[in-house]
Amino acid sequence: MDFTFTEEQQAVVEAARALFADVEPDGVPSPALTPGAVAEDFDRALWSRLAGADLLGVLIDPEHGGVGLDVIALCLVLRESAKVLARVPLLESSAAASAVRAHGGAELKRRVLPAVVSGDLVLTVAANGRTGHDPADLAVTAQRDGDSWVLDGLQTGVPWAQNADLVVVPAHTPDGRTVLALVPRPHEGLTVAEQTSTSGERLGELRLTAVRIAASDVIEADGAWERLRDLLATGTCALSLGLGEGVLRMTSEYVSKREQFGHPVATFQAAAVQAADRYIDLRSMEVTLWQAAWRVSTGAEGPLPTAGDVAVAKIWASEGVRRVVQTAQHLHGGFGADTDYSLHRYHAWAKQLELSLGPAAAHEEALGDLLAAHALG
Repeated sequence: MDFTFTEEQQAVVEAARALFADVEPDGVPSPALTPGAVAEDFDRALWSRLAGADLLGVLIDPEHGGVGLDVIALCLVLRESAKVLARVPLLESSAAASAVRAHGGAELKRRVLPAVVSGDLVLTVAANGRTGHDPADLAVTAQRDGDSWVLDGLQTGVPWAQNADLVVVPAHTPDGRTVLALVPRPHEGLTVAEQTSTSGERLGELRLTAVRIAASDVIEADGAWERLRDLLATGTCALSLGLGEGVLRMTSEYVSKREQFGHPVATFQAAAVQAADRYIDLRSMEVTLWQAAWRVSTGAEGPLPTAGDVAVAKIWASEGVRRVVQTAQHLHGGFGADTDYSLHRYHAWAKQLELSLGPAAAHEEALGDLLAAHALG
């Protein structure tokens, strides 16, 4: 078997590295010093550059102006973006556009996909449910009414909700199906309340009261929500990996220069062992990420459903990114908490990613249920 990336995937990585090379993690006020959100909007200048580099259409077919690559390629770009804490809705917009590409009608594709590729249309996804712990698809109801659907319910913690043009909202129907509604913002019956993430970015609480959406803007295909949910989770794992790699690199540089008792801290066995443990965490996060991304991308059969591989990746990403930033703070000493140094930002972003992924114990329980339901061997 060949585990190397394709030439196209490697080209995407090089383009992403070049684009993110001059992004400053300290480009907005510190979340530790800012009441409320650190900025009103995401980095629009960077968003335009991503569009110019064709990185907003990684998952979109060439006929709609995209690159036509796979989930692995997107995860490679997300990994690079997290190393510099790029403040853009790349994961949410790409994942939502992928759902449109895979399951949307021809007219919806023509209207949405080219505008996503050019950066003129920004998408996000309401995937947290009412509390962040309940199924997102059960937080909103969808009733068919002639040529439209009527939505009622509440979704919290929606990233970039105030700045996106369309919000993909999963909703359950009376017959137990899940549909995906593309809700414009603003829209009659839709209210957005302000929330703030641990990383200091704006989130939104979406309240839908008799929101009427044309049937052509609703995706009814079976499995569309499940794939979108798995793609969002896998992309979040990629962000966790990139952030962890960025933090470990910062830590390595610091302990190589910082001296105690006349010797670099990196030469002390205790420091070296801790850094080595975190390197093992990152490599485990990486291998489980690519397994999940491959399953989500190809739909390949396996001993367990794709959700099993995604659960394993989430277990490693959730615990791994926390351990990496905690070790980094420890090895930096008090300097790691200095708001003039960017490590505290990485810590806040890591905590937000950990919260987004959910506790490892919950994913272990889900994996156990899958193992019980699918006999192996």
